[in-house]
Amino acid sequence: MYILLIIIHVMVCFLMIGAILLQSGKGAEIGASFGGSSQTVFGSRGPANFLSKFTVVVAAIFMLTSFGLAILAKDRAFSSTVIDLNKKESSQTAPETPAAAPTAPAAETHKPDDPSSGKH
Repeated sequence: MYILLIIIHVMVCFLMIGAILLQSGKGAEIGASFGGSSQTVFGSRGPANFLSKFTVVVAAIFMLTSFGLAILAKDRAFSSTVIDLNKKESSQTAPETPAAAPTAPAAETHKPDDPSSGKH
């Protein structure tokens, strides 16, 4: 599902780039008034309406696929850095046998008022 959505998103990106580049700029009418020809394939007003509507539709699909990819990427569990990989490996490898409890220190065998206790 994620790979399919990425493929659709990339295709929509190329369609949107093409639709935007095919549109004429706002100043094209001024250039045409000084002797330039305004004949186009779709007529004088056709391409602006068709291309502008097509751009709106493609932009809406682009926004939806972007939103869908963001939601799917949040749900995917992958590590992006080496530090994250090390944390996952250390948390997954739990010790099989519990560590032995440390032994208690040996009890004092001499009396506190003994001169050989080593008080400094």
